[in-house]
Amino acid sequence: MKIYFVNGSPRKQWNTGTVLKKAAEGAASAGAETELIHLYDLKYKGCVSCFACKRIGGKFHGKCAQKDGLTPVLEKLSAADGIVFGTPIYFYNITSGMQAFLERFFFPYDLYSGKLASGYPKKIPSGFIYTMNMTAESMRRAGVDTNVKAGPLFAEEILGIKPEVLYVNNTYQFSDYGKYESSKFSETEKASYKQTQFPADCQKAFEMGRRIAEKFTER
Repeated sequence: MKIYFVNGSPRKQWNTGTVLKKAAEGAASAGAETELIHLYDLKYKGCVSCFACKRIGGKFHGKCAQKDGLTPVLEKLSAADGIVFGTPIYFYNITSGMQAFLERFFFPYDLYSGKLASGYPKKIPSGFIYTMNMTAESMRRAGVDTNVKAGPLFAEEILGIKPEVLYVNNTYQFSDYGKYESSKFSETEKASYKQTQFPADCQKAFEMGRRIAEKFTER
């Protein structure tokens, strides 16, 4: 059983990366082999609308025809037993790196067929983790939870199982707020929230990873 954890943040060791690692630890505790993929290590772009993946009888039917740094990742994910997608929120939405990746990953399996909804080879569990500087109240007021719905909706359609979703709010952005223009925030309040809530969010991620692994083994 192999579960992949896809990091859509340019930072490997900060909020999103940390929470994804906890999710991977949870999956490993249930017996899964895990791999963390950092998208910003790769050179790639989003879908270019070549439609080679939809060409009847074409050699790339059901697969992305682009050849770049994402190609071997897409090959790995075609045989995944579970996937967890993690991204910070930039300008009320997922990062451009995660968006480009999701276009390339989901679209080839999104069949334009009246008979089948998905070309993915099997049904697998998945999860989405969204980290952000905003509080839960601000997130809802700004509509972020609505903006990011497309990923889980397509995951359910393509991968065949409704994904889990975890929001990690009010995250710490810098190691030292005094070095950056950030007077709109209270570092004291941020630090207090980080000390009390972030460990709880990491535990939720751990439990998500474990459940995803258990969902696969129970099938």
